[in-house]
Amino acid sequence: MTPPLKIQHRICAHAGSIELTEGFSVDTVSLRMPFEEKNNLYIAPDIFGIYSTISWQVRKKIFDSFMSMAQPTAQTTVLDVGVTSDRRRDSNFFEKLYPYPHRITAIGTEDVSFLEQEFPGLTYIKTEGSEIPFPDKSFDLVVSFATIEHVGSRDNQRRFISELCRLGSAVCIATPNRWYPIEFHTVLPFVHWFPPDWFRVLCRWLGKEFLAREENLNLLTERETVRLFPAGKDISVKYIRLLGLVSNLVFYAKV
Repeated sequence: MTPPLKIQHRICAHAGSIELTEGFSVDTVSLRMPFEEKNNLYIAPDIFGIYSTISWQVRKKIFDSFMSMAQPTAQTTVLDVGVTSDRRRDSNFFEKLYPYPHRITAIGTEDVSFLEQEFPGLTYIKTEGSEIPFPDKSFDLVVSFATIEHVGSRDNQRRFISELCRLGSAVCIATPNRWYPIEFHTVLPFVHWFPPDWFRVLCRWLGKEFLAREENLNLLTERETVRLFPAGKDISVKYIRLLGLVSNLVFYAKV
């Protein structure tokens, strides 16, 4: 267990129905998430804007699936785990599309404070040591998009999902499908279908050392993701298709 996290500023009550004041400490679980200085290494090149255009269309489908499964209202409190400082069109798509941004509390390890200006009423909290600083069941809904594949080992991924389940009454997670022919971070075809150790060797040969490390990229299939949830959870899965094949997976569970 890591030391208690010291919150550096007040968390607005309207976003998460909680108030924490400066110096307030809560016990938290330490979870690894991408850091700001590494951010650009996670993002595939956007040649002529083609990648971000395709990604935006896919992410709108992910959002539509989320809305149909979760059916949030204007009263639903939402925690978004893993927002990014990247300003590309397809980044932070949830905040851009969600009809009730004033109910969102967004957290991440990067400086994403600009979200508070772009979406009035939204609360952003930069975490220290990648910790999630809230008591149990603080939110009606916890969401995390394209983050779980970046938190490290399977054990880390399992702890990550367990922590999301601790924080909310319902959880929605989206991640790329490992069995899609194109790996979206490296934009390489088929190499990620090899056993993980082989995939990492190939990435190093191709000069993609950062993404060759498990701590930075650890892809998931549907079955592997379902197994990461705590036992006994009723999990719904929706498939997002690109060119007719399942490119992304959206998981929803009431916890």
